[in-house]
Amino acid sequence: MSLFGLIRSDLRAKAQWNYGSVSRNTLLKAAFTDGTFAMIVYRLMQASQQARLGPVAMIFNKINVIFGQCTIGRNAQFGPGFVLIHSQGVVINSSVRGGSGVKIEHQVTIGAEERLSPVLGDDVFIGAGAKVIGACTIGNRVRIGANAVVIKDVPDGNTAVGIPARNIQRKPEDGDGAPPPDLG
Repeated sequence: MSLFGLIRSDLRAKAQWNYGSVSRNTLLKAAFTDGTFAMIVYRLMQASQQARLGPVAMIFNKINVIFGQCTIGRNAQFGPGFVLIHSQGVVINSSVRGGSGVKIEHQVTIGAEERLSPVLGDDVFIGAGAKVIGACTIGNRVRIGANAVVIKDVPDGNTAVGIPARNIQRKPEDGDGAPPPDLG
């Protein structure tokens, strides 16, 4: 997908998440909400890194640290529909891989342990203050509760809560498209 296609996908996902629909009005509102600047700068950094423009990618990285108030490693990869709901305090290791539709709240850390980083599936929500650390695999349609500390795999369709996180299998009626309940 092209750079502009990824940015468009991210903005559409943010408008849907924040406002429940995608229209010209909600896209405009989403473009100016907290976290959107950091999402766009991340995509510019990612494109620069892929084009082997390391110094330019490093500049975008520092712009995100200073103005976006988050740190996303230059080699971190996320698919389309990547949403930073709030960017303050987000730290993502450079070797993290994420699928499409990943949504992240503020103060989230997705980091390495012994040089091994998490792999996130599609349609993952990570609540405020959560930590996902080490060589764990986060499945598709997973919710990680606020302040959870995830150090082990979370299977598809589960919710992880607590310190250390424990997996809770969701019931089929727990719709995957709606914002998660307060897990804090």
